[in-house]
Amino acid sequence: MVIHHLQFTIQNSVVFARFWRFAGSFSVRTKIMGIVLALVLLLGVGITLQVRGVLRQALEQRLQDQSISVARDVAARATDMILINDLFALHQLLIETQVNNPDVRYAFVAANDGTILAHTFGPGFPSDLLAANPVQSADHHRTALLETDEGLVWDTAVPIFDGKAGVARIGLSEESMRMTMDALTGQMLLTTVMVSAVGIAAATWLTWLVTRPILALKRAAEAVGQGDFQQTIQPWAGDEIGELTEAFNAMTADLSRAEQERAERDQLRSQLLEKVIAAQEEERRRIARELHDETGQSLTSLMVHLQMVNQQCPLPETREQLDGVRTLLAQTLDNVHNLALELRPSVLDDLGLAAALRRYVRDYQARYPLEVDLEVMGLAERLPQGVETAVYRIIQESLTNIARHAQATTASVLLEQRGGRLRAIVEDDGVGFDPAAVNGSGRLGLYGMRERAELLNGTLTIESEPGQGTSIFIEVPL
Repeated sequence: MVIHHLQFTIQNSVVFARFWRFAGSFSVRTKIMGIVLALVLLLGVGITLQVRGVLRQALEQRLQDQSISVARDVAARATDMILINDLFALHQLLIETQVNNPDVRYAFVAANDGTILAHTFGPGFPSDLLAANPVQSADHHRTALLETDEGLVWDTAVPIFDGKAGVARIGLSEESMRMTMDALTGQMLLTTVMVSAVGIAAATWLTWLVTRPILALKRAAEAVGQGDFQQTIQPWAGDEIGELTEAFNAMTADLSRAEQERAERDQLRSQLLEKVIAAQEEERRRIARELHDETGQSLTSLMVHLQMVNQQCPLPETREQLDGVRTLLAQTLDNVHNLALELRPSVLDDLGLAAALRRYVRDYQARYPLEVDLEVMGLAERLPQGVETAVYRIIQESLTNIARHAQATTASVLLEQRGGRLRAIVEDDGVGFDPAAVNGSGRLGLYGMRERAELLNGTLTIESEPGQGTSIFIEVPL
């Protein structure tokens, strides 16, 4: 019993859930219009059926009373005619009765022995009609509902002169009653249709009135979802929807203030980062200049003095040691020169980005066993110094990462200026990596590259996967 009850509960829950899923698939406007239309139709059809039933009972009772009244009237007026055997007058009475009562389908008078004295059937009298509604002499009347070829007929039989002179029979058709009921039903259905039309119009106006602010809220919420926090909606009423609108406006105002504060923080961070990078570049430039000018000249001067000492030294062993020191100084001078170039190549300031990249790629191939293909397109004029420095550093960092981590044999660099934008692509055939994993690892090199691109309102995209090499796309507006 418990299991059966549990199964019944689960089935009801499933049916209830399906019903709500089905009802929830329609819009609010359709639900309201559907409810209003269903209520109007249910009310109209219910009232029509109820009125039709009550009216039918009343008309049937009236028709039955009319049948009895007409039959008793015919019986009373036919008594003398039967007693004097005036069959013509009896026939005229029946004809007059039928003419004066349109609902009377037939009338006839039968003698006690079953002989038909007069009738309104014309040439032939239906033989089975006489036995359809037998009446006793002691009866006041007897009414029966007969089913005929012309429909239902209320047949009333009344004994004439206490049954001594025969029986008067009257048949009243329900045709007029049916026509009256059909006409009333038609009017009520027409009224129902008209009320339904008015209800649909009212429901349409009501749903428009109710859903208009909701749709406005939906459009505003979509705009907020896309980052437009300036959306405000004018409350049109003080009801629940009006309160919801005010709450939405308060939310968008808070989001707008938060977005403004975030933008200000981002702007301050960008300005600070820009200053930090500028200071770094200036410090690089200063150190590179000092290395090139002071340290390089000192080392060069030291080598000249060693050369002079070597030429004046009479001891072969000492001259050999001096040659070794000069070789070491020459290597140190080359290292200082390369370090100065790494820190801040003077060609970047003097000749621009394209020349600096060509110089860097040439030195890069001399230091690393990599074949690098550099292609520069559409770069005829000098670019802003910030753009040249940032793009140069990004490409420099990319090639450094290739040499350190990619295990590549070839790399290519494409630099193109077209349509007011500067694009750079750095590709290699190395081992690749998972960009998603690297983004969360806090690698400062890639983070710095992306920061430099974003400071120029540009983008940096990395496409790579293990075993498939790496492509870095940089795009900067000019």
